[in-house]
Amino acid sequence: MSKRPRESTPLSPERRYADRLEEFAVRHPFLVDLAIVLALMGCATLGSSLTLPGADPPSQDKAATVLMSVSCLALLKHRTHPRTVVTVTAVCTVAAVAFGYLLTPLLLAPIMAALYWLAALTDRRTTRAYGITTLVAVTVAAVFSDSMDQLSVLLRTIGPIFWLMLPLAAGKMTQLRRAYLTAVQARAEHAERTREEEARQRVTEERMRIARELHDVVAHHLALANAQAGTAAHLALSSPEQTKKILTDLTGTTSSALRELKGTLGLLRRNDDSGSTPLEPSPGLARLPELISTCESAGLDVTVTTEGEPQPLSPGVDLTAFRIVQEALTNVTKHATTEAAHVRLAYTGSRLLITVSNDGPATATAIEAVPVRGFGVMGMRERAHSIGGELRAGPRPEGGFAVTTALPLQPHAAEGGDTP
Repeated sequence: MSKRPRESTPLSPERRYADRLEEFAVRHPFLVDLAIVLALMGCATLGSSLTLPGADPPSQDKAATVLMSVSCLALLKHRTHPRTVVTVTAVCTVAAVAFGYLLTPLLLAPIMAALYWLAALTDRRTTRAYGITTLVAVTVAAVFSDSMDQLSVLLRTIGPIFWLMLPLAAGKMTQLRRAYLTAVQARAEHAERTREEEARQRVTEERMRIARELHDVVAHHLALANAQAGTAAHLALSSPEQTKKILTDLTGTTSSALRELKGTLGLLRRNDDSGSTPLEPSPGLARLPELISTCESAGLDVTVTTEGEPQPLSPGVDLTAFRIVQEALTNVTKHATTEAAHVRLAYTGSRLLITVSNDGPATATAIEAVPVRGFGVMGMRERAHSIGGELRAGPRPEGGFAVTTALPLQPHAAEGGDTP
């Protein structure tokens, strides 16, 4: 069944226009700066023509236009030289006030823009040094300006301070917002990398799980098939009936191997389609009699003892217990010099103790030490640890070899890694 594409939330016209304007500003920064400079030049020119009621305009008609033009043109370099731009605009503004032009927000527009970019692009120390110096210079010029004689000293002081503090605060807010957005983006990238690393780790763990399953299935059944074939070849002439029975059991062993391989490899092809063929249940201790029967057909005499009251096991623990017993008996079949093995299941409290042992000579032989270094014991130990259990394997003091594991009835770790 096809899935409907997820519909995106439509953007408002204002948001679309803002996105387009931002994209244009990124692609054409000089054109944006030029438009801002022309607008500021118009504001400064208009501000230079304003005077207080009853006051005479300055005698230098063109001085303010030249000074404001120079300060506005300097703003074109605000991205690369913000300190120089503040210095030039401050000198031009102080000179215009000294010539008798009225100090208004329109006349202060270029220096306000320069202070904003200074605060947004530089560090706090630079902003404080240049900002305070500029503020003091403009305020002193306003206090001693002839164009503002009709105003009190308090108004001539508060006005410049207020108007010049606004761009400094706005610039710092912009800088903080950019730092916040950068931090958010960095955290998002870090989270994405973490998700990718976690996904790779899960893939690695899944490969290890499948490798353990394939090892247990293939090693066990091939070892039994080899033992059965060897026994059948040995008894072919002396005991035809027993040979026939062993060959019949060999067919069952290979069929069981094919079924388990199909079930294990079927996990790799499994998808979310509800119509897919369901897989067989995972093997557990309920199949222990079948396992014992198969081992006995290969010439291994296995005895099983159960202590305590059997309790239900979770699927992960049940599978782990079965695979450990299976691998331990396989190692006995391949490496041990004895033809008898003992399986002991003890239910004690909240744990299941499993011991698989075989009798042998009092001194551990090199061939019996092979399983300790092989992948079989390593796989059993990994299975036990994956559900919070423990496993020990090694020669017994009285002779032979033993594998002992303690498994919790309910796993301490996630079962998903070991459940087919």
